[in-house]
Amino acid sequence: MGLRRILEEAGHQVFAAPDGRTAVKLARETGPDVVILDIKMPGMDGLEAAWEIYRQRPRPILLLTAYGDRELVEQAARLPIMAYLIKPVEGQELLAALEVAVARFAEQQEVLERAARAEERLAARKVIERAKGVLMQREGLSEEEAYRALQRRARNERRSMREVAEEVLRGTTV
Repeated sequence: MGLRRILEEAGHQVFAAPDGRTAVKLARETGPDVVILDIKMPGMDGLEAAWEIYRQRPRPILLLTAYGDRELVEQAARLPIMAYLIKPVEGQELLAALEVAVARFAEQQEVLERAARAEERLAARKVIERAKGVLMQREGLSEEEAYRALQRRARNERRSMREVAEEVLRGTTV
C-alpha cells in the first residue's frame, strides 16, 4: 500500500509536491499541521525546503528518504526536523513516527513559549527594579514605598507595572 493511501486511511489530508519550491508554496498556501519531505527533490532540495517551510511557520517536519548518508543526517540534525526516516518504511512505522513527531513538536513549542514568557517577565522585572531605584533616589522613598507607588499607579490606571516603570524611567513622576 502506498504511503499516500496509508496517510489518507489514517485520516490525514495529503498534498503532494513534485519539487521543493512547490512544497514550500503548498505549505504556505494550505497551512498543513505536519510536513513530510524527501531530501532529493528537483530544484530546491528537501533540507532547504524544510528550513524555508519552518521559517515561514513552525510546524513538525519529517524527512522520508532513501538516503541515509551520514552527511545528510548531520545536515538534517542541524535543522528543525522532528524525524528522519529511511525508505522503505512500513505504514505503521510512518504513522508512529508522525505521531511522535507531532507530540515532540508540541512539547518543543510549549518549552519555547515558556522560555519567551520567562524572558519577558525577567525584562519587566529589570525595568521595574530600575524604576524603583529612580523613585528611591528622586523621591527619597524606601524600596517598598517605591514598589507600592508603581503598583498603585499601575492599578489605578489599569496598566502593567512595566508600562508605569518605563514612564518613570522616561522622567514621568508617579
